[in-house]
Amino acid sequence: MDFAVLDRAATDAKRIDEDWGSLTWLASAKLGNADELTVGRVIIKQGCNNPRHAHPTCEEVLYLISGTLEHSAGDEVVTLNAGDTLTVGVGIFHNAVSVGDCDADMIVTYSDANRTIEHE
Repeated sequence: MDFAVLDRAATDAKRIDEDWGSLTWLASAKLGNADELTVGRVIIKQGCNNPRHAHPTCEEVLYLISGTLEHSAGDEVVTLNAGDTLTVGVGIFHNAVSVGDCDADMIVTYSDANRTIEHE
């Protein structure tokens, strides 16, 4: 892949709404605009959490744009504030609870363009 643009209308069409928030995929093999990684935007609604899960084929890097998260990874729990970055290793079960006074908004990246997910 040398160059690809996913415009705002196409990005909005890729949004997946869940009870706890939303996922919007921005780059991946499935979208046809990345060969070696997946990038998305995740919103976790205030007071909600995403399901505990792992990625058996890739690392995940999360950058928190706004909000506050209590993020569990394995047996550890850390508090993330806007501007913090978290890296989760391959196969580590994790999830996040939005504990701030607004929705948590983050960018997530995965080291595999065909990101897989496994729920606990």
